[in-house]
Amino acid sequence: MLFKDIPGLADIKKTLIGAIGQGHVAHAQLFFGNEGGGSLAMALAYATYLNCEDKGPDDACGRCYSCTKLNKLIHPDFHQIFPVATTKKVSSNPLSENFLPEWRNFIKESPYNCLSDWLAFIGTENKQANISAEESRQVIGKLSLKAFEAQYKVLLLWLPEMLHVTAANALLKILEEPPPKTVFLLVSQQPDKVLTTIRSRTQLVQIRAFTDAEIAGVLTTAHGVEPRRAAQIAQLSDGNLNRAARLTGEGREDHHEMFRDWMNLCAMRKYADLIERTEKFSKLSRDAQKNLMQYGIGMIREALVWSQQERGLVRLEGEELAFVERFAKIMTLEKAQWLYGVLNEACFHLERNGNPKIVFLDTSLTVAAGIR
Repeated sequence: MLFKDIPGLADIKKTLIGAIGQGHVAHAQLFFGNEGGGSLAMALAYATYLNCEDKGPDDACGRCYSCTKLNKLIHPDFHQIFPVATTKKVSSNPLSENFLPEWRNFIKESPYNCLSDWLAFIGTENKQANISAEESRQVIGKLSLKAFEAQYKVLLLWLPEMLHVTAANALLKILEEPPPKTVFLLVSQQPDKVLTTIRSRTQLVQIRAFTDAEIAGVLTTAHGVEPRRAAQIAQLSDGNLNRAARLTGEGREDHHEMFRDWMNLCAMRKYADLIERTEKFSKLSRDAQKNLMQYGIGMIREALVWSQQERGLVRLEGEELAFVERFAKIMTLEKAQWLYGVLNEACFHLERNGNPKIVFLDTSLTVAAGIR
């Protein structure tokens, strides 16, 4: 993974590269950000640049012996820990090293995936994953050895919030007194759940969420999504590149058109048409159903912002912006809170496998009764 492979985040890349160039390499760093963000990718790019044998001013060379091995995640001085659970392959005492081939394929597929994606990837999504004390003891033994090839030994710890308390305690001493030329890169999606004793011994590196423009750019260039739909998906994904990538595969439903027509029918109280639309809604995939609700929640936010005269904060254009201008005329703070609650509850029931016909019709009738 190179810095150039990560969309946007230029300011963070510059800061990390500058710190290495000045010799300010903290021995323990906690990269943190929202799910679907660039935290893991940034930590991998940082590790690659750190041990690159021919560093450039803006990135690792990507060609040297170290970069080649790190790109494949097979460098002998690059150690990795991540949450695991028992599977058919590993029925007891699972450790990260038992899943390294799967882990490498998982990262190659996308470094923006989340824990549930990882557990599904190894076929254990219904099990409780964690990082065991035995994992910590083994990695301490590996880090106590001299580096084989690289200038720095690097330990990547993905999701330290999943550390078992005993495992965290086992890591404390080596975090306080690390071996020479050893760097710990912790990557968290929930830093508030990382034990205070661990978090306090690291330098915090916050990775902001991707912007709509950054996500839309990835979708158009890497996934071939046409710009208008890419912009819709980017807004719906709310900075989560992993979610945006999933949305590109659910078909070509136009969330804006569907939501606009739905709200118009509710406002005009055309109940027969709403019942007919319920049938169409029930034929969508479960993800598409939830995403329509999430899109609606996003449009409520935009309409509320517009109604409060903060129009510079509205992230829309074209037909969507025109709809928000009209929608904002009825959008008071109280109505926005109410409508948000209605759609959020509908999304809640869909996530728990509620009958989509009942959920959509009930939501439609509720909105029709109160939207005007």
